[in-house]
Amino acid sequence: MCVRGRGRNGPPQGMMHVDQAADIAGAIRLPAGNPSLMSSVGRAIAVVDLLARRGALGVRALATALDLPVGSVHRLLQELAAEKVVEQTANTTWALSYRLLEIVDLQFDNVEIPRLVRPFVEDLAKLSGETVNLNILSGDDCVCIDKLRGNENMQLDWRIGSRGPLHCGGSAKAMLAWLVPEEQARTIAGPLHRYNEHTITDPDLLLAELARIRARGYSIDAQEIVMGVWCVGVPILDRAGRPVAALSVSGPSTKVPGPDLQPLVTRLSDTCQAVSRRLGYTGIWLPGTMPEALRAFA
Repeated sequence: MCVRGRGRNGPPQGMMHVDQAADIAGAIRLPAGNPSLMSSVGRAIAVVDLLARRGALGVRALATALDLPVGSVHRLLQELAAEKVVEQTANTTWALSYRLLEIVDLQFDNVEIPRLVRPFVEDLAKLSGETVNLNILSGDDCVCIDKLRGNENMQLDWRIGSRGPLHCGGSAKAMLAWLVPEEQARTIAGPLHRYNEHTITDPDLLLAELARIRARGYSIDAQEIVMGVWCVGVPILDRAGRPVAALSVSGPSTKVPGPDLQPLVTRLSDTCQAVSRRLGYTGIWLPGTMPEALRAFA
């Protein structure tokens, strides 16, 4: 199964297998001299990330990819193996073990949002036939923490854990639109990466887009990241009214404001409101007051 896409930092890649679509969110690239490789923790994370993305690798392959001494990588692998994070395969390459899955499972046990949203995600996937994604706000990025594919032939496989910018995409823009101006300014100041001709990279146009999102209560991604893929997203707010997550539906069907889209928008909005209430939000749904920076663009 394929979708048409482009890498986050590269040119269009034509037809792309769904498992490669996560590259849109960007792989960790650690060039020589990167400060994070100066610490043992940074090196360990780099090794784990590389093994997760490329599969089993030998010591020399890891050292070459990370531009580190072979001896240093070997010692690091031994330490990670002692903690059951990696393990040596029958052909002497190194692969991830199951310790990380145990840690992630414990982390998700303590995350309330996925548990609250999951039943609604299943209903939305059946209603739309498309992929439903649950994303959270992490710093100035949007991170996918849960997803469910529908039954459409073409699906965007945004892997769990994939990270992307806030200036494009249904969930990302839904969260950005309800951030306070000071937080929005960090994203608007750029750089605003251009995935294709539909990506908004002009700060004034982005502000105008955020105003429209707040006015109608949902965001639309009109092929801003992947050609042929449209998305609609609604934010999830915490007790203070701050966006902490967003729910989106993405797929090949065209999504424009109007009566055809409204049933899906209503279901999305009702779901996000219910989850927001469980998180303690008691304000008007959705907030109609725009940040001062956006009023001129309403």
